Amino acid sequence: MRRRFGTLVPIDLAPGVPATLVVDDRTARRILDDPSRFPSDPRVWQQKAPAGLPIVPMMQWRPNPLRTHGPDHDRYRAVTVDALAGVDPNSLRTTVSRIAMDLINEFCSDGAADLLDRYVVPLVFRTMDNILGCPPELGDLLRLALTEMTAGAADDGSEPRIQQLLAELIACRRAEPGDDVTSRLIRHPANLSDEELVHQLLGLYWTGIEPPRNLIANTLLLILTDPRFTSNHTGFAPPAGAALDEVLASDPPLANHTISYPPCPVVVDDVLLPADQPVLIGAAACHSDPARSSTPVPHEDRNLAWGRGPHACPAQARTISRLLAEEAVDQLLDALPDLTTAFDPDRTIWRPGPFHRALIALPVRFPPAPGMPLG
Repeated sequence: MRRRFGTLVPIDLAPGVPATLVVDDRTARRILDDPSRFPSDPRVWQQKAPAGLPIVPMMQWRPNPLRTHGPDHDRYRAVTVDALAGVDPNSLRTTVSRIAMDLINEFCSDGAADLLDRYVVPLVFRTMDNILGCPPELGDLLRLALTEMTAGAADDGSEPRIQQLLAELIACRRAEPGDDVTSRLIRHPANLSDEELVHQLLGLYWTGIEPPRNLIANTLLLILTDPRFTSNHTGFAPPAGAALDEVLASDPPLANHTISYPPCPVVVDDVLLPADQPVLIGAAACHSDPARSSTPVPHEDRNLAWGRGPHACPAQARTISRLLAEEAVDQLLDALPDLTTAFDPDRTIWRPGPFHRALIALPVRFPPAPGMPLG
């Protein structure tokens, strides 16, 4: 695509739904740093989108930081950042470790498991339920509905169902406030309406589940299939953090996202981008841009997996995602160090979709092991 089209590639997100994919690192950074010409408000595009388009729920306007710009975005982002700031990393690490051990104990004596289904997905969901203060039975219903929406397989009633479940979570935390993100959102001085609270939570659930889920799974895939992560010259495998860094750079969990909608036609790199047509940042493509190797990139800015500019993933959310992913990988490999793949690595099956880089399954084998004692 880069040879044929240059920095900006015309694509279809679905049949008859045109968009532009940015595959050049420098161009991507210019666009992400220019929210006035490239805002994230999709309302005009949304009105023209084909009826029943499965990807609309993942792109449509919502009163939250992901799908607004200007003062509204600043207000919503400030509320979210303040609520996430109350998450204690040490307590979170303990929580993730406990959930991980509970899950591993459920299958460690079997000798085989689909890590995605038995470990990664429930671990991420249960962790987010804990962070947001969501009761387990309500969290199970949200897990099903959100999974359908992310997969683009939800029926027409999915959106009202998700909103109703989140409204129940808000009512629950109003009745019994706790030390959790939902309670902090409710009592924030910005005084968000119930509709705004629902959409803050929906954004937090999606960004707190889909990217970490894929980051953990893709990191485990790399560790299990790349000899570099089996051992090195010292006889020890590199730490999980090194594999996470490589996945963020070469196989990011959201390969194409950070969508903007220029309100007016704009020329970028001699290409006229139409008004109100989605522009996606291809993080994976930008990371492989040959020009990157000759241009120094600051350490904290070395990849676009966390986004950039006003819509970049907040520092607090990065800390949570990184901690969750590292703890998930470390706990699993410590408990089951002899994991091997139960599939042909050359025939890995990825979940279809224009945005994510997500496995459908991650089947493994291992010597059956006794359950770990829980404190």
